Amino acid sequence: MENSKRTVTCGALSAADVGKKVILNGWVHRTRGLGGLTFVLLRDRYGITQLVVEADAPAELVETATSLGREFVIQAQGEVVERSSKNAKIPTGDIEIKVGKINILNKSLTPPFTIEDQSDGGEDLRAK
Repeated sequence: MENSKRTVTCGALSAADVGKKVILNGWVHRTRGLGGLTFVLLRDRYGITQLVVEADAPAELVETATSLGREFVIQAQGEVVERSSKNAKIPTGDIEIKVGKINILNKSLTPPFTIEDQSDGGEDLRAK
């Protein structure tokens, strides 16, 4: 899958896809570190999918994942795995992508507000 194009959109994966190798492109919605794991919520116009980079992944991959900022545009390659803690709030909440490679396609300055369907930008931003 080296240097390949997207194989699936962020909103299209389900438990039926466990074991598939996929390539996703999108915007980094949010990142968080938890006990050596790095979680990335990847968003495109079709939905959101959680990516996970495990602590025992190659150092370069862990470094790239921890350096991601909101709204960076990335390409992630990996395998669809079943999530141990399901998230009923999103359609792809039964799975996550165990990442093997991340390509940063474009960096972004952190925007002054979050990009969400139900957001007014926040009271502080509107007051400015």
